[in-house]
Amino acid sequence: MSNKTTTGLSDRINGMTAPAPTPPPGDLLMPAPLSGVLVGYGRVSTREQNLARQEAALTAAGCVRCFFDKASGKNTNRPELERMFDYIRPGDALTVVSLDRLGRSLEDLISIVGRLKRQGVGFLSLHEKLDTTTAGGMFVFHVFAALAEFIRTIIAANTNEGLAAARARGQRLGRPPAMTPEKTAYALQLLAEPDRSMSSIAKLLGVSRTTLYKALPKLTPPRPANRPTPQLPVPPTTGQHDQLLTSTPGPLA
Repeated sequence: MSNKTTTGLSDRINGMTAPAPTPPPGDLLMPAPLSGVLVGYGRVSTREQNLARQEAALTAAGCVRCFFDKASGKNTNRPELERMFDYIRPGDALTVVSLDRLGRSLEDLISIVGRLKRQGVGFLSLHEKLDTTTAGGMFVFHVFAALAEFIRTIIAANTNEGLAAARARGQRLGRPPAMTPEKTAYALQLLAEPDRSMSSIAKLLGVSRTTLYKALPKLTPPRPANRPTPQLPVPPTTGQHDQLLTSTPGPLA
């Protein structure tokens, strides 16, 4: 980083005489004027131990405190980043050496800077010379956000076209069925064995009883036509009931 860039940041901080008004929280198009201090943040991976270089650059830029995470770019667990959010105050500006030290992706970077903006905090990137505390820097960042939204739209459109083409070819989409034709045929063979139960077959195939029943809707055989329907006994009428009570029982055998 050149001395000219460092001097420019220092002059801006030393030249302030009164806090600048903070823009309304909902107006994300307006810059967040710098009225506080610079707070640094950096990240190194476990294979890349160049923390001293980032710390020196952030200190030279005028950061009063720095936070550093040691994690890969794909790791979402960054405790020092959350501590930075707890420490930073409206009017401050988060400062990083480069954009890739803060965001894991363009979408992640836009999400973090949007969170800073809602807290009334600015954002500075020394390498890219991006400064959201100015109108020009905020405009550049919104170009990044529009580009990310455009990329998401293109990806969604391509995905929908691919799904439509797969459906037109008759390709089955979604989760594969638990009961394949081979499993269904095997289940029918097992059902022919007299000592097999539905629970044992489902356990053997690695499915639930409900899934097995759905795959075999005609599992319960119909009642044979020549099988007589069991007749329930007809309860006696009131007269028959009285006759049974008043009749003399016969001799016991």
